[in-house]
Amino acid sequence: MSTIAAIFEPAADGTLHLPLPAAWRKMPIRVQAVLEPVVESKSPAEPLEPLKGFGCLKGKISMSPDFDAPLEDFKEYMA
Repeated sequence: MSTIAAIFEPAADGTLHLPLPAAWRKMPIRVQAVLEPVVESKSPAEPLEPLKGFGCLKGKISMSPDFDAPLEDFKEYMA
């Protein structure tokens, strides 16, 4: 078993193409993938800060003021 770590650019149709070694091209291959977007840091001096601990997203998430307002679609069920 071999492990390959690579960053791929998606093709125009949204697919990713994995180049294989010549010896593997005629045999069945099991692929396990973890897809995660590559996020470029602002500059090499400023790496991205990982999110840590409770409250790390404070002030970054908000809810609409009418979040609890009744929905028109469910009026007949609420009567």
